[in-house]
Amino acid sequence: MFREAAEAADVVARQFAANRDVLAALAADLRRRPPPFVATCARGSSDHAATYAKALFETQLGVVTASVSPSVGSVYGVQQQLRDALFIAVSQSGKSPDLLRNAEAAREAGARVVALVNVVDSPLAALADVVVPLHAGPERSVAATKSYLASLSAILQLAALWRGDAALLDALDRLPDAMRVAWDCDWSPACAGLVRAHNLFVLGRGLGLGAAQEAALKFKETCGLHAEAYSSAEVKHGPMALVGPGFPVLILAQPDETEAGTLALADEFRARGAQVWLASREDEADPGSGPGQALPVADAPHPACAPLLLVQSFYRMVNALSLARGHDPDRPPHLNKVTETV
Repeated sequence: MFREAAEAADVVARQFAANRDVLAALAADLRRRPPPFVATCARGSSDHAATYAKALFETQLGVVTASVSPSVGSVYGVQQQLRDALFIAVSQSGKSPDLLRNAEAAREAGARVVALVNVVDSPLAALADVVVPLHAGPERSVAATKSYLASLSAILQLAALWRGDAALLDALDRLPDAMRVAWDCDWSPACAGLVRAHNLFVLGRGLGLGAAQEAALKFKETCGLHAEAYSSAEVKHGPMALVGPGFPVLILAQPDETEAGTLALADEFRARGAQVWLASREDEADPGSGPGQALPVADAPHPACAPLLLVQSFYRMVNALSLARGHDPDRPPHLNKVTETV
């Protein structure tokens, strides 16, 4: 896991170069024939990438984006109204029967089917109108790392080309180096503070919500640590009743319009005595003001790049935490690398 996560910056740089033509052609087609909406279909870490796609397409392109439950097509067998929609299936292996059935149904319904997949000769790739290779290379650890970040970067490159935004396109060139900086960010205080934890919240918002979801999953599968992901807005609707003295909270602040509210929430939780680890460019909290502390972050070349940097820093920390808690991050119990659900 450590080695594969460390490769992510090189994977992203390679992917941007290799996929530019196929994504530029797709983007040009989407501008000529704008879809009424975007539907995503994925599970696990890939579905967290779909969460990022929703926030990115809606904030950068103004295109409504929704997640399609794979079970609707594969178990319930209900045909969805997807004519002219952009249907994006995200999968590392491209083999899960439920995703295959939904991609096939989407194509039959008249959607443009795009597959973001690491295995380019997979059944999912064969079903797609456009295949976007992740170029992550072999990933042997059960916990997906570089393939998850490659899914985000493919979504980001598509959005940048679709919109034709100069600032976002320039940020792509600088993202791999920023990811290398993120890998070197020291989050060891969070590792030390969570060695004996039993549960925690992971909070993000907007473009950063998918990163929080991914972090919560990795806590569970690699560390045996019960973690729940929430939007920093949604956590106020009930879950925050649990946050009191000593309760652990990891907050991934997104450097955009959501940031001020997220920082205010961190202050509120600190005032209650919660253990707050806040990853933010703006955090100036006194480490002595309460348990937990600030975590350094790499400068994002564009706010849309920030989730990739936060996750990259997180992966190094959670790998260390897994080992510190006596787990094997490469072989979590009861899990397989490829999960084929129906």
